[in-house]
Amino acid sequence: MMGRSWASMEAFEAFLDQGGIVEVDDDMPHSYRQAVFVFIEMHANSELMGGLTERDWIPRTPGLRHKMAVLAKTQDEIGHGHLLYMVAADMGLKTRQEMLEDLFAGKSKFHNVFHYRAKTWGDQVAISFLVDAAALATQQAVFKNCSYGPYRRILRRIIAEEGFHMRMGEERMMLIAEGTELQRTMFQQSLDDWWWPALQLFGPDSKPDDQLLRWHIKSERNEVLRARWVQKFAPLLISYGFTVPDPGLIHHPETDTWTAGPIDWEPLRRTLAMGGPDSARRIGDAAANWADTYWVRDALDAASARALNQAAGAPA
Repeated sequence: MMGRSWASMEAFEAFLDQGGIVEVDDDMPHSYRQAVFVFIEMHANSELMGGLTERDWIPRTPGLRHKMAVLAKTQDEIGHGHLLYMVAADMGLKTRQEMLEDLFAGKSKFHNVFHYRAKTWGDQVAISFLVDAAALATQQAVFKNCSYGPYRRILRRIIAEEGFHMRMGEERMMLIAEGTELQRTMFQQSLDDWWWPALQLFGPDSKPDDQLLRWHIKSERNEVLRARWVQKFAPLLISYGFTVPDPGLIHHPETDTWTAGPIDWEPLRRTLAMGGPDSARRIGDAAANWADTYWVRDALDAASARALNQAAGAPA
């Protein structure tokens, strides 16, 4: 049964401006449906790829406690991805299967940070410290004023779990900061490698006519979120004796604020075009994992079909 409809785009945008929440059965404008779908699909892809990044480190994580945390985070991230695929699929533009096939064929996007490989434990710490904080900030900004109800409700759970991931990253960073000189040197190299990809996750400055802002999917401009992230992490890292790898970073002592130097956006464009340092391996591994586990999906589908037949009174 179709839900609400609007006579014009102007009426629909007025509804959104008044704090209206769109539901999946509403007759929403196609341009809104398409924009929200693409946004959620990329979020789902990124959660799945982030989980696979964590999975790489399960056998190599130092210590039982950290290993258990990586196992839990892997499950969280992949679980987030599948929840988001269900929300996206309900919009009726692609099935979950089609979204995954497009991802494995390199036809759809995922966040730039997952086009890089975590080579050391220091990289893993940088990801959970810097990248998870950047991702959490963007998700909180969406949740704050999100006009698409199903997405907003799923974000509540995702944000709660991502907050634990970020706090684990903070704890790991402090342990390394108080560790040996070798550990600190390792982490400094990871900062040199991951600072810019994490900062670029926010994207370039938002356009004046950004549809996602106008339609209350995002509540903050990219540059505002990015500046807030720099303001938090630049002084924090410096206070622990690390060097922020931004020669243009400026501290304004009169306001105690920090401003990033010029940003080279070419690496972001390259990764989103599937030309990142680890893009091919990451997509290939994801596709192989999907193929290797087909029997699980087939078994679940068969069990579901039997249950439906039994409920309808047909023989199993």
